[in-house]
This record gives sequence, structure tokens and C-alpha cells, in this order.
Amino acid sequence: MQILKPSDLPANFFKNGCVATVGVFDGVHLGHRHVLRQVIDSAAKRKCTSVMVSFAHHPKSVLLGHAPETITSLEHRLRLFSDCGIDATLVLEFTEELRALTATKFVKQYLIAGLGLQELVFGFDSKFGHDRGGNPESLGPLSQELGFSITEIEPLRINGRAVSSTAVREAVQLGDLVGTERMLGRPASILGTVVAGDKRGRQLGFPTANLRLHHELSPPRGVYACMIKINGGDELLAGAVNLGIRPSFDNAEPSIEVHLIDFDGDLYSKTLEVFFLEKLREERKFDGADDLRRQITLDVGSAKLVCAQFISSKS
Repeated sequence: MQILKPSDLPANFFKNGCVATVGVFDGVHLGHRHVLRQVIDSAAKRKCTSVMVSFAHHPKSVLLGHAPETITSLEHRLRLFSDCGIDATLVLEFTEELRALTATKFVKQYLIAGLGLQELVFGFDSKFGHDRGGNPESLGPLSQELGFSITEIEPLRINGRAVSSTAVREAVQLGDLVGTERMLGRPASILGTVVAGDKRGRQLGFPTANLRLHHELSPPRGVYACMIKINGGDELLAGAVNLGIRPSFDNAEPSIEVHLIDFDGDLYSKTLEVFFLEKLREERKFDGADDLRRQITLDVGSAKLVCAQFISSKS
């Protein structure tokens, strides 16, 4: 997938044009994928480029002075857009200047002059531009004037509720892994970089990768069975992950530690995507190293079974 910034415009596909959609698409859930599928299918019919126009940071950080915890960082979203089959993503910094831009000027500057827009796809409750003034109705006259079409996608509903980033955030924060997977179309996951840790896991016979998250929302504290991808690869590896403060150790800072089962290799500085399959237990304090080692052995055994069942269900 081609990743564009404003200085790259007009895009190299400008003459052939594009079908585009605009939004944060935090989580890239099934509702978002429904919109992206329309963008991709329509672009294929028109023999042009499918484009996602997104923002490096959540617009609410400028609009409200603070933003919700993100389900997916920009890097994570870009990976997911690419996995969906999008040809190119234009990444914009949401600044005060961009905030002040009317929807009409946004369309003319970025979508028409920059990308050669042929069709603009709106998802459920999608709006952009100053005061969120850009929607299918308000941009109708402009589309006729400039010769692009507008398509509006109905919301995707599960149990009567529209799938939304807000609903996904609620599910993740509550630890509702089943509900989260139902809305995402994949298990809840986090993306992080492996950084140096205190090597206590290795001393116990279970080496762990200490993750620094890319500003992503994670489930509640506890021990989980998980699957792991390394550096965006296709291979899924079985593992167990601990989220919390490691109460068995004094002065332990909050951490995310991942043990990759039967894995032998250097993970330092690599990027891991960790998929949460099932919560195995809450965090608790143990009497000593032997007691903790016995519990970790049980946790890893349970995680192996959960991961094997997950792999079997996908084959």
C-alpha cells in the first residue's frame, strides 16, 4: 500500500483518479471494513485507485483538547488498511488550520486537486470539514458541479446496535473479548515494540518480551492466552501475556509481558501484534519464585490449549 502525505500531492495516480473515503477508522472494525470494501470494489469497476484519507492523530485531540484512548495507533491502522486491500492512504495531521477548512475546500484541495476524486464514500454518521459540515447531503451540489459521485453506506449492526469505535472501546475496556471480536472481525489486539526488561521471566524459565505500546487501548489487567505476529508477518505464534503490575515483585511498574511458547529467538526492538484470545486468570501475588513458576507452567499449558483450539477453528 502506498502511504502519502500532503507534500506528495498531486498523487502519481491523479490522472486515473480514485474512489476515496475519509475518517480516523479507529479499530478498523467490521463497519469500517464494510465501507472499505465498497471503496475497493468501486475503484476496481472504475479501474482507478482505492484511497483511504485518514489522520495521524485523533481529531478530538484538537477539537476537545483530549482524545479517547485509541484502539489502534496510526501504524496499526495503516497495516489494517493494507490488509483490507486499500491501494493508498493519505495521512493528514489534524491541525487548527485543517480544523478551520470547510468541507468544500477540503474536497477541492485534497480530494479533487490532490487525488483526482471520482467517487466519495461515506460510512455511518461520517462527516468531515469545519464543524463536521461535510456529509452526503451538504456536498451533493458540489459533487454535481465538480463531477464526482457520492455513495452512502448503511451502518452494520450487531444485535441491533451499529458497530462503532465507541462500542469497540467499551468492549475492550470491559474485557469483553467475545463482543470485541464480533465487532472487529478479529480478536482484540495491541501493537507494541519489544524493549529491555528486567529478565525476571527468563530467570523463572519463561522468557518474556516486554512491550512498549504504540498508544493503544488494552483489556483489563490479567493473564491471557494470545497469538502473536512478529513485524507484521503472516505467521501466528502461540503465547501467554500478562498485563498489570506483577504484584509478586516489589515496586513493579505496570507492564505488558509476552511469553512466546516454544519460541527461541531475539525479539528486541521488533514489533509484536498480540491478539487476546481468552482471559486465564486475574493477577495475584505469589509466596515465592517456586509458587510463581508452578502457576506460570499451568498458565502456559492452558494457553497452549486455547491457542490450539483457535488455530483449529480457523483451518
